[in-house]
Amino acid sequence: MESIKQKAATWLRQGVSPRRLALTLALGFAIGCIPVVGVTSALCFLVASALRLNFPAIQAANWTAMPLQVALIVPFVRLGRRLLGFGSGRAVEIGSLLHSKPSVFFSQMGWMTGQALLAWAVIAVPAVLLMTAMLTAVLRRVPAVAGAAPVN
Repeated sequence: MESIKQKAATWLRQGVSPRRLALTLALGFAIGCIPVVGVTSALCFLVASALRLNFPAIQAANWTAMPLQVALIVPFVRLGRRLLGFGSGRAVEIGSLLHSKPSVFFSQMGWMTGQALLAWAVIAVPAVLLMTAMLTAVLRRVPAVAGAAPVN
């Protein structure tokens, strides 16, 4: 029976260059931080399919980021409010929304989701570029990855 370390080394040698694996991990982590719970695995699947990326790697990075996803929802909403010029005024309280009409609830939640997604997009693009560069440098030093032939 193969050890986990041997399985990981085999998996990493499956034609994934350090740069491509770094991009896969960076995208998976960034997608995992999207402030909309319940959509990240499907988005990772779509991105991996469209860009021909390694499915297990992108999902592993996605699942690693999931605790941050919940923790970053409120900061993303606040940053989105500032980016849209709503200032740092008091945000809508969820408790009061729960007792409001359904139309008001869904309208406010939609606005908050939009604000959070805008903030995520502003942060995610440079974060993916930075993570890809940093992970590429690290992965080039991992023998199992450094020797992998690039896949077209």
